[in-house]
Amino acid sequence: MIIDFPGGAKVDAHFNGFTIKTDQPPIGGGEGSAPTPFDLFLASLGTCAGIFVLGFCKQRGIPSDGIRIIERPHTNPGTGMVEQIDIEIQTPPDFPAKYLPALIRSADQCKVKKHLEAPPIFNVYTKTV
Repeated sequence: MIIDFPGGAKVDAHFNGFTIKTDQPPIGGGEGSAPTPFDLFLASLGTCAGIFVLGFCKQRGIPSDGIRIIERPHTNPGTGMVEQIDIEIQTPPDFPAKYLPALIRSADQCKVKKHLEAPPIFNVYTKTV
């Protein structure tokens, strides 16, 4: 993954032929032209849970129509740090109730969440090229 700085407060990530663009809001010196890196982090949690919910439904032939995930981060006002994240899986009335506990277990397998629960070691360094 290569990270570069295309101008202003924008920071982009390039990998596998994709470019993920980020920017800061105007109050943070940016243009608000793209999500912030932290917004993408939060979105990665919800979409990761979503991949597992979608896979669960596909394996069982259950339509995913009407299913959605609501993610609610709870921030400590003193530190500004997210201290809790609620992930609510909303299902339509005709979703088989017998699968609800298993649906939660499937979303709980999200790799992004698992990495937060057992965080990797970060090595940050410089190199002149």
